[in-house]
Amino acid sequence: MGACCTKDVNYGRAKEDDRDENENQFDEGETQYGDGGARIRLEGHSSFISMYTQQGRKGTNQDAMTVWEDFTGDKERLFCGVFDGHGPLGHRVARTVRDNLPSKLTAAVEDSQHNRCKDFGADDEEDHDHNDHSDSSLDSKDSIDNENSQNLSFSSWESSFVKAFNETDEELGLDSSIDSYCSGTTAVTIVKQDEHLIIANLGDSRAVLGTRGDNDKLVPIQLTADHKPCVPSEAERIKSCEGRIFAADEEPDVYRVWMPECDCPGLAMSRAFGDFCIKDCGLISTPEVCYRKITSNDEFLVLATDGVWDALSNNEVIRIVGSAKRRSTAAKLLVAHAINGWKYKYPTSKVDDCAAICLFFKSQTTKSMSKNSKSNVNNPKFLDYRSIKCCGKSPESVIVNDNRITVIDRIGSKKECGALDGGVSRVNTILKISRSLSFMSRRKSSKRFDEVEAH
Repeated sequence: MGACCTKDVNYGRAKEDDRDENENQFDEGETQYGDGGARIRLEGHSSFISMYTQQGRKGTNQDAMTVWEDFTGDKERLFCGVFDGHGPLGHRVARTVRDNLPSKLTAAVEDSQHNRCKDFGADDEEDHDHNDHSDSSLDSKDSIDNENSQNLSFSSWESSFVKAFNETDEELGLDSSIDSYCSGTTAVTIVKQDEHLIIANLGDSRAVLGTRGDNDKLVPIQLTADHKPCVPSEAERIKSCEGRIFAADEEPDVYRVWMPECDCPGLAMSRAFGDFCIKDCGLISTPEVCYRKITSNDEFLVLATDGVWDALSNNEVIRIVGSAKRRSTAAKLLVAHAINGWKYKYPTSKVDDCAAICLFFKSQTTKSMSKNSKSNVNNPKFLDYRSIKCCGKSPESVIVNDNRITVIDRIGSKKECGALDGGVSRVNTILKISRSLSFMSRRKSSKRFDEVEAH
């Protein structure tokens, strides 16, 4: 993990080591080897990676993360994933998915490459004749280094991700050693290959890009949409499967998924691994997959669990990471600020587990922010904690040069999402509903959601 902290960078207890760092130095702790000779990292840092997790005050740390360098045996490919478990055995579910999903994706990618090789060889002459007359302006996401038969198009990557996620969930349900009936996990994952970035998201963990906007200032672009029951397309699917959606009186702004005839489990997301008690009620394990071509303005990507996003805005996150003097401590610095954010925003709540991976795109040391921004980092007012309601608009929403991310949903919908479709206030993922709430009938709960939907 990151080095010991010796110098204040922001306010409170968020500190950072100020020593010079050799950016080519690797922290070899927890390095393992996986399929195709991939280097597996569960903690620590490397030249382009910083990762850190810290247990909250709710019990066992249910967050997990992993980085696979040389993914699928390709030195230009990198896999990153962050997982946020919930329920009694959420920590075991998160770690199981962390360990199995990359292998499933590797196998799916290899199958796609094998099929592509066969097609490439059979159609080589025909394709050569066709390409002489074809339009050279192919969209990059439909042709990711397509001149190499070992590389895949976006649609192939999308299919591989969907297959890997669904197979992982199926095997989880058959694993008798883990009771995942009322336990599950989110997953936000990416594969980076050269300047290509494929993002697959399930649940309410999040991926946010730090890029340079006007005046060379760092601005955030959110690459994933939180899968919440109050999102209209998600709600429609859940209600069509007879699942119920309503908010308990204790948390009137937090909509949850409930079984048809029982006030449980009260899951505050609409997609997840596990949670088989409501898999027949509209909860699915199909990820949303999107693509971005990395530009010269893009500096880094942050993957983190909602313990970070509930305490810090997208803008605060990228400013903290951008202010890190050492890449190796960027994730640890971010988590420290998130924990401080919990204490300021939710003084009566238990701090949630936090996990973050910071992936830097450039070989040189991370750019320092503008002088004005840098001075603000050391100002106690730098972190403007605020409650962001589900499906609401957020002031940190930023779209750089009208850049938008196309999200392809394999269950039938296709939508555009910009920097931020919506945020989420601090919630417990699964609500232990009290018996006093048993009076809420199915009709009443449905009416309450429909009234909000109508407005």
